[in-house]
Amino acid sequence: MARLRPADAEKRAQSGYGSDFLEALARGLSVLTAFDAAHKQMTLSDIARAVDLPRATVRRALYTLERLGYLDSDGKLFRLTPRVLGFAAAYLGSSGNAMALQAACDALCRDFDEPCSAAVLDRDSAVMVAHASPARQLSSAPGVGFRVPAFCSALGRVLLAGQAEEARAAFLAALQPVALTPRTVTDRAELARIVAKAAQDGFALSDQEAELGFRSLAVPVRRFDGRVVAALNVGLRIERASARQMKERFLPALLRMAADLRGQVV
Repeated sequence: MARLRPADAEKRAQSGYGSDFLEALARGLSVLTAFDAAHKQMTLSDIARAVDLPRATVRRALYTLERLGYLDSDGKLFRLTPRVLGFAAAYLGSSGNAMALQAACDALCRDFDEPCSAAVLDRDSAVMVAHASPARQLSSAPGVGFRVPAFCSALGRVLLAGQAEEARAAFLAALQPVALTPRTVTDRAELARIVAKAAQDGFALSDQEAELGFRSLAVPVRRFDGRVVAALNVGLRIERASARQMKERFLPALLRMAADLRGQVV
């Protein structure tokens, strides 16, 4: 059995993950997650740059993932295969929360005739675990697994607001905010104020900060003990409703649905 080189041992210890951390597995997962809507297919060199790993390491990961059926290639370009959906299916099938949240999104979408989503916090992003769109938007709607930055989205701010103050402070201290639109707030002090206000108000509204021409309203979903486990959101083009109209039309129903979910989520 090959021994861990001193340099590798030191690097692993500095990472804080410990000696049981499987670097090969982590590298393989980083290769899979390098693909997204903007990078649907990439060359070996593209992927090596994206994950900041040596070409030889990436080549072995690509070979393994292709043999396992998670990637397809024409000899130059690599792309994900439908088999990766098994990871999402396993999560959604084993999560009672996801099923309850999907039913809530379906009901709200029917009532509002607007897209509705539910998300959970994953590091610095809000990740959709449920989504429903009106028929007019099905072709362009984001789906389950879609990620939005937590610091500038209504979903993310509600989820951050549900954390303890120490956790919020740590999140903002580590944050390297990048403006996605001219309206994106990137000042940490102002972001702290916005998140604190979301905690006090019980909702958050993001007005063209994550995407120009789009505003969204979100509320927290709490479990039986008051802990925030998800967020419910309605989002729409700015011409469909002003910020004031969104709060008047959608906020009461979002809050009622969140209250109904309290006995269903864990």
